[in-house]
Formats: sequence, C-alpha cells, structure tokens
Amino acid sequence: MVSSSVPDLPWRLLLSCEHGGNRVPPEYATLFQEADEVLASHRGYDIGVAPFARRLAQELSAPLYLADVTRLLVELNRSPGHPALFSEFSRELDKLQRRELLAAYYQPHRERVISAIERIMATGGRVLHLSLHSFTPELHGEVRNADIGLLYDPQRPNELALCRAWQAQLRSGTWRIRRNYPYRGTADGFIPWLRRRYPAAVYCGVELEINQRWPLAGGDDWETLQRQLGVTLAAAVSSVFRQGVTQDCRKNP
Repeated sequence: MVSSSVPDLPWRLLLSCEHGGNRVPPEYATLFQEADEVLASHRGYDIGVAPFARRLAQELSAPLYLADVTRLLVELNRSPGHPALFSEFSRELDKLQRRELLAAYYQPHRERVISAIERIMATGGRVLHLSLHSFTPELHGEVRNADIGLLYDPQRPNELALCRAWQAQLRSGTWRIRRNYPYRGTADGFIPWLRRRYPAAVYCGVELEINQRWPLAGGDDWETLQRQLGVTLAAAVSSVFRQGVTQDCRKNP
C-alpha cells in the first residue's frame, strides 16, 4: 500500500489515447498525397489501440479521451516546441498555419484531458491517468523483446507501485512485460508534461504500450491479451490503492 499526504481522497480513473487514428482532415489532404502506406503504418497511428481503448473504457466505466487525427499531422504526445511536434509532412507549413493546426487539433485534446483532471480534483478526487499506446515490433532493425510496456516515473511512488503490481499480475500469463520499455516513462510526452503540473499526491500517470504484433495478428491471443489487461489492471489498482478507484463517469464527455 502506498502512503499519501491526502489518504482520504478517492482515486478516479481516466483514459486517454493520443494516437488513436490516422485521419487526415480534408483541409490538410494535399500534404499527404501518395502517403497512404505511411499513414497505414505505425508512423501514422498506434495500431490496434482505439478499439482496445473503447473496450477498456466500457469495462472499467471510465471516461476516454481519444484523438483520431494522424500523428504525422501533429504529434499530440509531444510538448510544445519539441522538434518532433510536426512531421516531414507538416513541418513546412508556415507559422500561422502551424498555429492554426495546433489550435484545431493539438490544444483541444490536451484541454479536454486537463479539464477532466481538474474537474476530478475540484470535486475532491485524485486522478489515475492511463494513456494507451502501441509500438511497432521492430524499429530500425531492432526487434522489441516485450509484449507489454509499462511507462512511469520511478520517483513517483504511486506510479512505481502500480506498475510493479500490474506487471506481477500479468506475469501469471505467458506475456513478456517490461517496465519503462520500449521508452522511458520520463521522456517527453503528455503524461510527463502533466506531472510537472500536478503533484504525485493527487496525480498518478502511467502509459501502457502494447506490441502491435498482437492486434495485427488478431485472433484468440489478441482477445485474451485485451481481456487480461483489463482484469489485471483492476486487480493491480485494488492492491495498491487502499480505497480503490471510483468509476463514476460512465459516458465519455
């Protein structure tokens, strides 16, 4: 059990998905002529995540904030000013166009999540934020040797405890689970940015990374993995947080 300076406040779960689709808005279609192949790849979006995110939100009665615009237009999981905020397809837009792009797609997604966090805190709750992602099985010739990655900040006790507990629950199956892999949980991203805004006592942010080999293969194994992720998350939360997680938002805002 993790101690906290505010033990009487309930934890409330919310889900986000920054790379849920590869949609290109019509006004930017000319930027992606003859780019169908890359849009359909792991560079265009997180393959398999959107259907799983909707399923998990329903199973856990948690609000889901899902963005479906391709990350090749604007990267919602990068901080303002990050060199990868725009891809080679959108980087050549002029300053005004980039500002309009951010106002139309980047800022609204972040503001929806921030508003949800602050509503929970304003009504006497603490936030357990799970951001859902997937990763390509091979990158630059390197095969990723994990099925599941759990990303967190080791200096934030609730995040460390939750990821340890979730990993232990998942180990009852045959999955390869690694913590802070294939990326570091403290590298630039939406959750690390939110950590600078909210203290660990009231905000716990974890990123789930799923190897895309499973949604690409589909079938019984992918079904089993999705089911086990939901069941083991619920068990891990119950083992870590004394009061559990209040799930009182049954419809997406």
